Amino acid sequence: MRSSTTNREYRIFAAKPTEAPPPEGYPVVYLLDGNALFATMVDAVRAQSRMRKKTGVSPAVVIGIGYPSDLLFDPARYYDYTMPTPPDKLIKEPKGMPWPELGGVDAFTTFIQQDLKPEIERKFPIDRSRQTVLGHSLGGLFVLQTLFNYPDMFQSYVAGSPSIHWNKEFMTEAELRFVSRMAQGNEPTDGMKLNLMITAGELEQHHPSRMVENACGLAERLSVLAERGLRVEYCEFAGESHISVLPALISRAVRFALVTAPEG
Repeated sequence: MRSSTTNREYRIFAAKPTEAPPPEGYPVVYLLDGNALFATMVDAVRAQSRMRKKTGVSPAVVIGIGYPSDLLFDPARYYDYTMPTPPDKLIKEPKGMPWPELGGVDAFTTFIQQDLKPEIERKFPIDRSRQTVLGHSLGGLFVLQTLFNYPDMFQSYVAGSPSIHWNKEFMTEAELRFVSRMAQGNEPTDGMKLNLMITAGELEQHHPSRMVENACGLAERLSVLAERGLRVEYCEFAGESHISVLPALISRAVRFALVTAPEG
């Protein structure tokens, strides 16, 4: 697919359940970094939903948002997942190289909302009350930006090892605006409850970005909004690093986003 506003190109991966959809349609999971994570997510959903009476996990449509390349993590993700950031506010690239193009989060959000979601809903029967977005690292940063700025785009948000440090000042301001709107009862706009899972790998505490501290701290601050309809869960995976944590994140996210009351 191409964005109707920027003409940027994406490779979209899609998997639907073999089971017939319920009357309200299938739940759907939109997954960032689809080139790397799509197959793992599809297997996790299929494995857990086949034993639904025990797991409570619903069959779901899985949509991976990727790029037309053979790279697992295409550099185009830097543009799509990051906010505009002045050069003097940018963190240093670990290898001392210049960053790829940055700051396209608004355009990417528009692509998902105006181009991708309508196309998916034309092709599959989707339950619009059970939509999830999942991202890791910079993808986790995108998930949090979406929650703070457009909380009604999805009902469940999964931010794995979110790169809050990328522009902490920007994220703090966005968080405060979101908390203020929620506290005043202005979000979510349709009165629907929101679900947020934030995760990190235990070994990420050694990362200079203070990723574990940032993730845990955000979860603690947002947990005060439980009475306002925001369910927050924080999970730290023992013995896992920034990359090794991915299968554990996906497995836990499936249960977080797709569990319904077990049958029978």
